[in-house]
Amino acid sequence: MPVVVAVVVTFNPDHDIAGLLGALAAQCDQVLIVDNGSSAERLSRIQGAAAAVGAELLPLGHNRGIAAAQNAGIARARELAASHVLLSDHDSLPAPGMVRRLLSAFDAAERVAAVGPLPEEDREGGDQLVYVCRRWKPGRATPAELRADRLEVAFLIASGCLVSMEALSEVGAMDESLFIDHVDLEWGLRARRAGYRLLVVPAARLHHSLGDDVVMLPGRSQPVHVHGPVRNYYLARNTILLVRRHALMPWRWRVRYVYWLAKYAAFNALLPDRGKERRRMLRRGIRDGLRRRSGALAAQD
Repeated sequence: MPVVVAVVVTFNPDHDIAGLLGALAAQCDQVLIVDNGSSAERLSRIQGAAAAVGAELLPLGHNRGIAAAQNAGIARARELAASHVLLSDHDSLPAPGMVRRLLSAFDAAERVAAVGPLPEEDREGGDQLVYVCRRWKPGRATPAELRADRLEVAFLIASGCLVSMEALSEVGAMDESLFIDHVDLEWGLRARRAGYRLLVVPAARLHHSLGDDVVMLPGRSQPVHVHGPVRNYYLARNTILLVRRHALMPWRWRVRYVYWLAKYAAFNALLPDRGKERRRMLRRGIRDGLRRRSGALAAQD
């Protein structure tokens, strides 16, 4: 029988996570919370919510990044004899039956490393974040593709992703040098290079929030996610770091990601909100990416 351990990474959640923990406890064998340095007040709330459902709390004391927090949870899940680990952000909420549907996909195909749900956002301009392999890039899945029972994808959004512990042993842990952003993309590329498949089950649903805000541009059907200046830094830097890993990414994808970064930098540099800080962080991210600098931004000051 599969043993599923949920790993929830928290960092100063601005809402009550009791609903998330309750939903996970109803579908998983154990729930672990890895806190990435939340304030004392918010950590106290997390402790209360964890106690209510019998979840285990692993406080890291300071922000070590999403990859390090996930790795800490995965290591503890391995001690608990988990066969699968379900990764979750604190701003996600699985629909009933999500984990059961994800597990079924492992039995329906061979060499599956991870299976994800259909992530949806509950706001205007909400997005469905499923990316399939296209010639020039990982592209958004079409409505027709999302009507399939199972869909093979280029990579999986980490939150809601059910990962095989066997695959983790072979592919390796999350890359802590990236800190945040593109961690899921990088692991997915490694898994596919090792001969594993990544699947999405559209019938499995996850409510998920991504980015600080969304902007709808004229002539574009998909929303543009807007993050803060620090995330501008990590997205710019980590995009360059991944593009430079030639063994992981096909050359056409590398070309397309460079093009995407140019558009991303131009769009965010022109935003009026904290424009000067955004431009500074984008310049720094591009510079550090070219210099192959990684890790936490604060550690580089």
